[in-house]
Amino acid sequence: MLYHSTNHSGHRVTLKEAIIRSLPPDNGLYMPDEIRPLNEAFWRDWRDMSFAEIGFQVANCFFGEDIAASDLRDIVNGTVTFDAPLERFAPGDYMLELFHGPTLAFKDFGARFMARLMAHLTRDDGRQLTVLVATSGDTGGAVASAFHNVPGTRVIILYPKGKVSPLQEKHLTTLGGNITALEVDGSFDDCQRLVKAAFLNRDLSHNFNLTSANSINLSRLVPQSFYYFHSSRQLPQGVDPVFVIPSGNFGNLTAGLLAQRIGLKVKKFVAATNRNDVVPAYLKSGTYEPRSSVATVSNAMDVGAPSNFARMLALFGNDWKSMAAQIDGASYDDDQTRAAIREVYSLYQYPIDPHAAVAWLAARQWRSRNPGQATIVLGTAHPAKFLEVMEAELGQGTIEIPDRLACLAQFPAQSIPMSTREEDFLKWLTAQGWSQGYSNGIASISSFLPCGFDITPASQCNAHPTFPCNARFSEKPNLRIRFC
Repeated sequence: MLYHSTNHSGHRVTLKEAIIRSLPPDNGLYMPDEIRPLNEAFWRDWRDMSFAEIGFQVANCFFGEDIAASDLRDIVNGTVTFDAPLERFAPGDYMLELFHGPTLAFKDFGARFMARLMAHLTRDDGRQLTVLVATSGDTGGAVASAFHNVPGTRVIILYPKGKVSPLQEKHLTTLGGNITALEVDGSFDDCQRLVKAAFLNRDLSHNFNLTSANSINLSRLVPQSFYYFHSSRQLPQGVDPVFVIPSGNFGNLTAGLLAQRIGLKVKKFVAATNRNDVVPAYLKSGTYEPRSSVATVSNAMDVGAPSNFARMLALFGNDWKSMAAQIDGASYDDDQTRAAIREVYSLYQYPIDPHAAVAWLAARQWRSRNPGQATIVLGTAHPAKFLEVMEAELGQGTIEIPDRLACLAQFPAQSIPMSTREEDFLKWLTAQGWSQGYSNGIASISSFLPCGFDITPASQCNAHPTFPCNARFSEKPNLRIRFC
């Protein structure tokens, strides 16, 4: 299959070019030339399939022409090694928990799939891959985990200074090895702009073999569509869900739209945002006006110019009315978000993180206007990642911190300051010597051993010799992670 730019349909490339180069030279985003629906055999059996089998069938719609079924199945099986349980608060009121992966955020699905897909596509290249990622919180941690000490890769994470939670920052800045964190003196939009500037410099992009791990990369979105199917099949037969998505860069919602395009029945999507309400405003007025983001307690959604809006437009043929008929928008401020955290805990003894709290408010509003409809809120991150906000609302000691997050607190953050000037970032990037090697992956994280980590290097893997094909984890005190 070929992939085209949202800015110019005549610019068409192969799957490998679309995934590894990430961004077209015209600053659009790649989309598949054709979106093929799931066949009738899938719908006969989908409610009884495993989560991983659903993932394979969905991924096959997008990548099956280019990747052998056995290889694609391995990629998916190595991705979906943890569940996404659907919690029921009350009739018609559901929460999809997407935070049971290694870094306790929904980004684990996309990052793990993307890392494995890239390894497959570049297995014969013999070149080091430089992965650039801008993060407003959880993306960087998921990408760092997925690529940590993978031979032949170097990861550079750009995050906004003072705008991620302390424990989110630990995920970005404590791994070392092949992970470098840049603390940008600006917003997430600035980080995203710097990453795009590097890709649009074609000589630099080629010479440093750059790829992106942000949701501008199509391989991040496809695996995020898996859990739309997984959650929908758990509802009573004949009930089509209203998915309510806490939204920032709009990759998660776009993944839901892809799921719908290949056949999933969805009654409505609701884009729930904080004060950074560019898309809800567009849905109401038909005028798209990106602007500088503002800081909120739901920091991962602090995006003023969401990249995936271009894909949303493409999916609806640039027709505002068509988009507004399928997607509703709602936005809430910090006071409302904090009140929702308290209310959900009071009603259900359930600690809901600030991002899901925004979506829960939107879901409640939707059900009040549309009685009898079932809403599924996407719970995108574990509440422990936002400990300061959670304890301010619910009291100290209320939130249980998983072992794999708690042990990061004792390690100092290691990052490099960076301005928001494109020339400064490009100069720094150009000056880096990516030829230096690194060891078998143990030394840089050996200091984690007091936390109960036991590291097995990829060289001992009997499957793919250079890639963590089946990383596992548990929440037991004697945590064991294998990069194989």
